[in-house]
Amino acid sequence: MRKYAATTPTQAGNTLATVATNRIKSQPVTNNFNVALDATWEPDIWGSVRRAVEASEAGATASAAQLALTKLSMQASLAQFYFELRGLDGDQRVLDNTVLNYQKLLKITKNQYHVGTASKAAVLQVQSQLELAQVQALDNGIFRAQYEHAIAVLIGKPPGCFSLGPHLTSNSPPFIPVDVPSTLLERRPDIAQAERLVAQANAQIGVAIAAYFPTLTLTGVGGYEASLLRDLFTKPARYWSIAAQIADTLLDGGLRSAQVEAARAVYDQTVATYRQTVLSAFQDVEDNLVALRILNEELKKQNQAVETAHHALQLVMNEYKAGTVGLADVLNAQITAFTAEKGANDIEYQRMTFAVGLIKALGGGWHETLG
Repeated sequence: MRKYAATTPTQAGNTLATVATNRIKSQPVTNNFNVALDATWEPDIWGSVRRAVEASEAGATASAAQLALTKLSMQASLAQFYFELRGLDGDQRVLDNTVLNYQKLLKITKNQYHVGTASKAAVLQVQSQLELAQVQALDNGIFRAQYEHAIAVLIGKPPGCFSLGPHLTSNSPPFIPVDVPSTLLERRPDIAQAERLVAQANAQIGVAIAAYFPTLTLTGVGGYEASLLRDLFTKPARYWSIAAQIADTLLDGGLRSAQVEAARAVYDQTVATYRQTVLSAFQDVEDNLVALRILNEELKKQNQAVETAHHALQLVMNEYKAGTVGLADVLNAQITAFTAEKGANDIEYQRMTFAVGLIKALGGGWHETLG
């Protein structure tokens, strides 16, 4: 008669654990040494990478041109603000001289009033003109301070810590021949930027077209593998493999054709912008050339008008002292002389600002060697 011994779950678990432990102890511990190198290369068969690099280089050049354009604009603004400030200094000189002339006229009129040859109304009229001239002389300081503050900001200084004293100069714009070559416009940063953006857009078309073609990927793996360190770099431990993979998109729902169409549209836009930039550059040059030519002629006539007005004022003042003309004639002659002199000063600094504009339009300057 056979006897069966009952086994509890705990005893069964202990038995299985013992068997597993014995099996682990029976398996030897091994080491595996491995030195491997793998590489993947995608040949630029269709020129996608080359065109992408070309687009990036064109974009970098366009960014540099944008920086140069900003610098040139700031420099031109600084020069124009400076000459406009000096023009206000000239206006201040004219206003101060006008105040002095009215003070002299007031003194003469008061003397005539005391001797009974002039009325009280005449004295008050001259006094009123004097006060108005003084107000204009003070008001001129507001605009001068604004230009002074603008110059301070452009040179990177706080407006309250910058001061530019009055200085009267008679500047003449540099001589720039009318027949300057149009090739000088190629130095303009905005034209250079527009041209580089066209090149960038053209390269992007090539990148979009390259997406139609399949991509080839080459993969290589090689190395050494051994269980013993001393056998790691032996010939039997060496292994290698080379694989090639071609991938292409069969259905994209019209994505690639839309990307090519979009790239061509961007190219057309940049070409139109480039053309408009060149036309605007020619317009800018012509505007400044015409302005300088007309202002030069205008200044000659204005200087003649200043001489005539001052001569007429001197004659009228002498006649007024002699009592042969009235006060109204003196005031009219004084106003005419003031207007003529201020107009000549305004033309002077307008010539300088337009000269700066022409230099800016030519890309930052002109030299004999460039002509």
